[in-house]
Amino acid sequence: MPDNPQSEQPRRRQARGERRVAQLLEAAANVFCTTGYTAASTNAIAREAGVSPGTLYQFFPNKEAIAVELGSKLMHEMRESHGETLALIDPATSVAEVIDATIDRLIDFTCRRPEFFALVHGPDIPGRIAEEHDALHLSMVQRVEELVAAFLPGAPPADVERVAQVCLGIYKSGLELVLAREGVERDAYVREIKDVLIRYLEPLIDEHNADAPAPAPAPATH
Repeated sequence: MPDNPQSEQPRRRQARGERRVAQLLEAAANVFCTTGYTAASTNAIAREAGVSPGTLYQFFPNKEAIAVELGSKLMHEMRESHGETLALIDPATSVAEVIDATIDRLIDFTCRRPEFFALVHGPDIPGRIAEEHDALHLSMVQRVEELVAAFLPGAPPADVERVAQVCLGIYKSGLELVLAREGVERDAYVREIKDVLIRYLEPLIDEHNADAPAPAPAPATH
């Protein structure tokens, strides 16, 4: 039985609206990357999208609403990406292998989505985005702590938290340097970040393992 023409029209309008929203969000992402959130304007976003400001206002009342919509979308993508990247590891995996794989995947997301970095690191980002980013950061810290704890079994929680925070600080401080470069030069900076993390963690792990008590001998059997 054919669709009811009266019900088909609202679906088509909804589909056109969704495409327009996606178009505006993509334009906003480009503008935020170019000028930053603070300097961006709705007129610039409309111009980038190839529509009139009036068309933009049919979907978003202001720049903040666009940023919140885009930020929520990016947070969801990043949460999924980080969840896969920071999954629990095989205890037999070396710290160098973990860092190599983890950093590659984290940086891949940020390089594919530079608007995320531009949006969440501005001086006046909307409060809702800041709250979502804080929650995402807390989740990331917890996952990194789990990874660190796997390499430092039995270490005091305060030590695990401190090491995790330092690792994240090293990664985040190098991220802006990576994003400012392309090609082989970007790859070289990524390698530097990995080397710093490896040289920080490996001595800690070696020292921890050397100080760990030897396992009790198995009871004799007769």
